Formats: sequence, C-alpha cells, structure tokens
Amino acid sequence: MNAYFKTENLSVGYNKKVLIRDINISLEKGKILTLIGPNGSGKSTILKSISRQIPLIGGRVCIDGRDISRWDLKTMAKTVSVMLTDRIRTDMMTCFDVVSMGRYPYTNVVGRLTDEDKEIVVSSLESVGMTSHANQDFNTLSDGQKQRILLARAICQEPEVIILDEPTAYLDVKHKIELLDTLSEMARAKNVTVIMSLHEIDLAAKISDYLLCVKGDTIQAFGTPEEILRENTIENLYNMEKGSYNLNFGSVELAKPEGEPKVFVVGGAGRGIPYYRALQKEQIPFAAGIIFENDIDFQVASKLSDHVISAPAFEPVTEELFNTASDQLLKCRVVIDAGGSGGTFNHYNRKLLELAEQNNIPISRREKENSL
Repeated sequence: MNAYFKTENLSVGYNKKVLIRDINISLEKGKILTLIGPNGSGKSTILKSISRQIPLIGGRVCIDGRDISRWDLKTMAKTVSVMLTDRIRTDMMTCFDVVSMGRYPYTNVVGRLTDEDKEIVVSSLESVGMTSHANQDFNTLSDGQKQRILLARAICQEPEVIILDEPTAYLDVKHKIELLDTLSEMARAKNVTVIMSLHEIDLAAKISDYLLCVKGDTIQAFGTPEEILRENTIENLYNMEKGSYNLNFGSVELAKPEGEPKVFVVGGAGRGIPYYRALQKEQIPFAAGIIFENDIDFQVASKLSDHVISAPAFEPVTEELFNTASDQLLKCRVVIDAGGSGGTFNHYNRKLLELAEQNNIPISRREKENSL
C-alpha cells in the first residue's frame, strides 16, 4: 500500500502522560478512516494529536512522506482542515464570516478575500445546504446548523486531509446522511483523505474504508470494516454486558428476557421481528421456530432469545428438529402465529400451529393481544 497519511509508533496524551501508545496507521490518499470506541477512550485525543492541536508525546505523523511536526502553520493549514468538538468564538460573526475563516491560509497579510475566495465560500455553503443562512448571526443557529457551518468552513479550506471529531453530533437523520455523503464525495471526487470519529457504528461501517478501534492504552484493531466487524467485536469494544450489536442490521438489540419461555413465536420472512421486540420490551421470555438460518427473523430472534430452533439454510427440516420445536412449544402458555408459515419448506411450522390447536394452547394471530 502506498501510504499517504501515516503514523509511526505514535503515543498521545496530556502533560507528558501517555494515554494511548503504539498507534500505527497507514492510509492511501482519498480514503476514509473512522475511529470508534467508548466515550473517554481517547478518540478525540488522537485526532487532536494528529492535527497538532496538542503536542505528540512520542512517534511521528507523516503526510505524503513528510513529518508534519516540521511544517509551518501556513503549510499545515493549507493541507489539513480540522473540525473538532471545541466551540469557536464567533461574537458578531455571520455564517459567511465563519466559513470564510477557511480561506485565511490563502489570503494576504490583511486577510482580504478575493472574488475567487468568496466564490469558494459560497460553494462551501451550498455543499452543506446552508446558503440561505449566509448572512445570519452564527450564534443564533441551532446546534445542528452550527455543525454544518463548521463543516463548510473545513471544506472551504480546500484541504488534502480533513479531520473531524464526531461531525454527526447534533444532526438529525437527514443531515447525518447528507454530511457523510458530502465527505464521501470529497474523498471520491477530490481525493481528500478523511479521518474522523463516529458513535454510529452502522454509519461508520458503511462509509469507511478503514476502522480504528480505540480501547485502553493501545489500539484494539485497525483494518477494513469487513476485517474488524466480526461476531462480538462491538460487544467487546464497548464492554457490553447487556444487549448485543447486530452486525448484519447495524442495530443494537436490548437485553434478552430471562427465564423459561412463556410464548412460542412461529415466524419467518421477517414477520416475527415485531413480536420478538414487543416481547423483549415486556420482558417476556419466548421461544421461536422453526427458522432457517438465512432468514431475516433469525438475525433478531437469536439476539433476543436463547431458545431459537433453527434449521440450516436451503436444507429440509428434520423430524428431530421438529420434535425439539414441538417439545418447546408444548411448554409455552401462548403461541403467536406471525404469518410466516407459508411455503413448501415451512410445512413443519403449519404442523406446529396444528399441534398448538390440538393441545388447546391459545394462538394469537393479531399484532397486539392481551394474552401477551
């Protein structure tokens, strides 16, 4: 790999006290790296260190083969744009004024903007959908709008590397997607290297070329999302004792209800998912089956119950597995027919419903039932 951005045995911290050591990162130009990890793990400290906001304790940071500690401030500002969580002082400044600060590395001694500079400011405002707020006092904006203006300022700097600390903070879903789409476009079209931290693991996995897992006094893992995001990676990274993270859905599931199942859900084809989550919300332990392992239902049911009767994908259900499901069903007080029992391979689920009827076990076929 031809490394454009590189850290070598980096140690970061405060007041000469090392918080995280042995940080080794190699990125090609135009790639996106996202730092993930729990609050207080040191993600912001790493970002501030590689952007020279705080001094390094050890090691070095290189961009295009050059040690950035030897750069003057103007070279640094032209190459690296920074958007951190620290609030800037903007008394009596319009949004246009704030964004235009990104052009100062390119202006003359008096800091006067040229017509070209002003065009770049306008273009940067357009890229974050804030043109109509150009003349508005920055301090009157919402937190989400301020975040977008600060991104416009970073874009306005026309950097080769952009470093962002939690850029999606304060943004609603629409603007999170738009902001990340803007960063992705910068990486693809302008070959800008993006380094940021995110709390949204699902978005990090979707946008990033590389992930850096920060935990403890060293780096837990560095690699592509496909290499990093495996079973239990997120649970281990965040020390999750309750609940789980679903890698396929990119979603968090809350803790499983404890105890022996009281309800048996006959699901499949995603139709059981609302019931699994409703039962979890009420802390009612349940069993589910028979579900094929490639069924979307299996992804959620297996996270919310220890009593999921599943069959290998594309294989017929065996009599032995049916008997296991039957034994479990007969121990439950209620059966829910989620409507996923159609299809040739699902005839065993129809037999389970017949078994419930034969044994006078109430069957719920509505979305909400008092028997739950």
